[in-house]
Amino acid sequence: MDTLARLIDRRAPIDPATPCAEVALMFHAQSDLGALAVVVDGKPLGLVYRDVFLGQMAVAPDRAESPISELMDPEPRTVEASVRAADFVERIAQSATPVFRSAYVAVDEAGDYVGVGGLSSLLTSHRRRQREADNAMALVERMAHDIGHHLDGVLAFTERLEQSRLTPDAAAYVRAIGDTSRDMSQVLSRAMDLRRAATGDLALAPAPALLRDLSDAVEARWGPRAAEGGSTLLFSYDGEPEAAALVDAERVLQVFDALIESALAAGRGVIEASLKVHQVDNGLMLEGRVRDNAPGSADLRLARMFDPLGAASIDDRNELALGVGMALAHGLTRAMGGPLRAEANLGAGLTVQFAVTVPEAVPPMPVEDQPVLDARSAHILIVDDNATNRMVAEALCEMFDCTSEQVADGVEAVEAAKSGRFDLILMDIKMPRMDGVTATGAIRKLPGRAGAVPIVALTANADPKDIATYIVAGMQDVVEKPIKPERLAVVLSALLGDDEDESDDDAEAAA
Repeated sequence: MDTLARLIDRRAPIDPATPCAEVALMFHAQSDLGALAVVVDGKPLGLVYRDVFLGQMAVAPDRAESPISELMDPEPRTVEASVRAADFVERIAQSATPVFRSAYVAVDEAGDYVGVGGLSSLLTSHRRRQREADNAMALVERMAHDIGHHLDGVLAFTERLEQSRLTPDAAAYVRAIGDTSRDMSQVLSRAMDLRRAATGDLALAPAPALLRDLSDAVEARWGPRAAEGGSTLLFSYDGEPEAAALVDAERVLQVFDALIESALAAGRGVIEASLKVHQVDNGLMLEGRVRDNAPGSADLRLARMFDPLGAASIDDRNELALGVGMALAHGLTRAMGGPLRAEANLGAGLTVQFAVTVPEAVPPMPVEDQPVLDARSAHILIVDDNATNRMVAEALCEMFDCTSEQVADGVEAVEAAKSGRFDLILMDIKMPRMDGVTATGAIRKLPGRAGAVPIVALTANADPKDIATYIVAGMQDVVEKPIKPERLAVVLSALLGDDEDESDDDAEAAA
């Protein structure tokens, strides 16, 4: 633990009768001496600040023989050396103590003098610790992203296995693996969102959404789960059928997820959930509500509702998952402008609700069916140094009735591409021996069909500058990792369709 004891100067104090001239000599002789404590019988009596004291002596040299007790600060900041540095910084931030008090006296539990500390060194240490914490959290976020990516791979494998002929036991094992992976992925995602909410970095992505569809999504997601657990979910929508709002629908779903999940965890019963929409002066008011009749102590549940990450949640894995979800719900509703409210019902259970005002929007156009690839079977080269990524891409290619081959780096990709037998290449960017951009450049130098094959970047780095680099290198498009099936389908359909259209045009021209 980083306490003040590590930061203080344990220099010997001075007596209150010490002449000011002698104290001035001490400061002039020791440039690193920022303050001196005045102590009697081990107890701090005052503090002398270097710059303040030398300034006083410069304008009143006749005070040279006066005792230091006449120029010391008789009410310095005093703190126990065992206090955490971060806690002391917070205390200073909320204190009305004058700014000139640039040092503090550290004492032990009995109030006896231990040493003197400077605020500048304290703040420097605090900033360093904060920077280290930020760097550590950035590393955790990158690791969480990688873990989430691998969990997506596990889910892709389980979905593929579920479509195979399995024995009943094997099918149960696969379902258990899939359920566990989904739960882990959800908790991980919630935890990272919670961290962003705590630091003010949680981003909302408002888009036009049909509110009736949002309600249907909640009911479809939680109705079957409630029934599996022996509960009944009754969801109602109260608003115009075509009402649309500019809102982050996924975040609203996350709030309902946390509230309904908490109600289900409280015990079997009936859960009444609703979304009410009505017109207000500056848009639409969305009122969400979840009411349950679960047995048990309402006071205990309310306490957990408003302190979701308390000790009880940390000790139990299931409670921790629920706590993270509820804490995120609080953060999301605050970000949307409508904090959660909860109260005990007259009978059993709780009622939790939120209300947010959002801009009205034009109803979004109906979503077109997902693109379907041409009937012809495309042969695709998958290039990635990560075996999990290759297997995920292979499973998706099979989903779209495409065959595939795999290689592990850019050197192998160039060699494989020379055969000219591939209709498209999915190219990772960061690989050993030869990266994806360099490999693409080498393939583009190949003659004929081999050098003209469409190449799609597979990467987590897809900001505009990166995409421009890939396009300049000769790639046609980018698919972000983790790969979303619908995005890959769009890209494959566009590139393979164009390829077939061009072949048809060439055939007609030849005819």
